[in-house]
Amino acid sequence: MKHVVPLICVGLLAASVLSAQEPTLRKTLSGDDDDHVMSLAFSPDGKMLASGGSDGTIRLWDLASGRNARTLKGFADTTLSMAFSPDGKMLASGGVDRGIYLWDVSTGRIVLIIDSDGHSLAFSPDGKTLASGGLGNTVQIWDVATMKNSVARVEILNMDGTNSIPDSEHPDDKLWNLATGKPAAILQSHAKSVWCVAFSPDGKTLASGSEDTTIKVWDIATGKNVATLKGHSEIVQSIAYAPDGKRLASASWDKRIMVWDVPSGKNTATLRGHGESVRSVAFSPDGKLLASGGADGIIELWEVATWKSIAKLGQSGNFVSVAFSPDSRTLASGGFDGMVDLWNLAPDTAAKK
Repeated sequence: MKHVVPLICVGLLAASVLSAQEPTLRKTLSGDDDDHVMSLAFSPDGKMLASGGSDGTIRLWDLASGRNARTLKGFADTTLSMAFSPDGKMLASGGVDRGIYLWDVSTGRIVLIIDSDGHSLAFSPDGKTLASGGLGNTVQIWDVATMKNSVARVEILNMDGTNSIPDSEHPDDKLWNLATGKPAAILQSHAKSVWCVAFSPDGKTLASGSEDTTIKVWDIATGKNVATLKGHSEIVQSIAYAPDGKRLASASWDKRIMVWDVPSGKNTATLRGHGESVRSVAFSPDGKLLASGGADGIIELWEVATWKSIAKLGQSGNFVSVAFSPDSRTLASGGFDGMVDLWNLAPDTAAKK
């Protein structure tokens, strides 16, 4: 049962940010009830939403029609992370299986496979590099443009002895680009697995969150760890830069969201609202809202200006991923029920769609 919990004590704050109306559930994109939605990503133009599931598939949803426009199949196990390139032409995906896949969005074909862990992924704002994190306790920076142009086509041997990694569109393809070269940079300082990575809006720094409970901030030009943010007591599963690049939010299994001033490295706010671990956090592109999704089945919306909780959107289940549309008017959420919910944050625009 999906519902909205209005917060009466901060009703005036909610009105200023959410057009004086509570968020409404505009649409539910139906997937597979047995497939957990583990990751979400809007295309840069806002016309498409990618959802990655526990069955290893990626569904590309046409948001105008609500139709599943394409299904990408590459992984045998859970898809944990996805990222669109800034121009929207490529989608990077990583999961429990080793390997980072780069897909041509227009054709659904695999254009590159990087032989590395891809539990967490992020494109740089200029689209030239891809950051990845995983089990190896390191963050790796890949020069995507160079790798696409230089790697040879080689056969990939599967565990069953075959050499194909078919997708739904091209089941007979046998050869794929496999990048076995070294990454452009390896950022090493975490003591345990890296669960999340995020580039700053200007692309000059990269943040990484880890099972070791810390967040590291890296200077991309030098590869140096310029700050270590400490305060969480459990795994840091999700991080997000604010659009101005001055603040960073982190979500943890310790049930807290911490907000950091990036230049100083100081914790400026700690948000407590979830009853279980916080699995995902995202800033709206206009910088007014922060959304968090938790294992308690609640999505919470926070007003950035005051860090007050202004709405709770809920259903039964466990939210693993939240994402804002590029225009900040829609919030997508996914979790263990296999569905993707689209929440309308600007109700007056719903009639126009």
